[in-house]
Amino acid sequence: MDELIDILNADGEPLGTTAIKSEAHKKGLFHATVHIWFYTEDGKILLQKRALTKETHPSLWDVSVAGHIGAGESIVNSAIREIQEEIGLPVKGTELQKIGVFKSIQKHSEQLFDCEFHHTFLVKLKVCLENLTKQQSEVDDLKLISINQFENELYNKELAKQYVPHSKKYYTKILKEIKQLL
Repeated sequence: MDELIDILNADGEPLGTTAIKSEAHKKGLFHATVHIWFYTEDGKILLQKRALTKETHPSLWDVSVAGHIGAGESIVNSAIREIQEEIGLPVKGTELQKIGVFKSIQKHSEQLFDCEFHHTFLVKLKVCLENLTKQQSEVDDLKLISINQFENELYNKELAKQYVPHSKKYYTKILKEIKQLL
């Protein structure tokens, strides 16, 4: 979906302008996204397999839920909306634990230059995997994986190819923060 988003400067501050998402990606304009990582009490992480039709990283495993923040939309409301849309789970803003904002610059092609600030949250998953509803246009599959297996696979050159190539710093921070909550 080509939604209207707020444009940011290279420090993540709003410029007071908007653009449609495809234009921002084409021109490499900075904008904000939300990343929500779900974890369970028994040390598992919820991963989503990106739809085969996705423009970037199709069929790779990724963060539990992610999406663009709409123009004028609050970060928390965006996270709540994306969770509801992608996995059909209603959550309250108080359940979201923000762990940071990560700057990400990825040039996928001449027509797709992602310059994003990922507002990143952790949320305890309190329902069974079977109770989640995948958004067909975004998510091909969902799975729970132990934090230890996830970490081992991320740092294995061959196994890491099944995951979206976020920075090592990003993944290290996510794993550290989840481990502290267990």
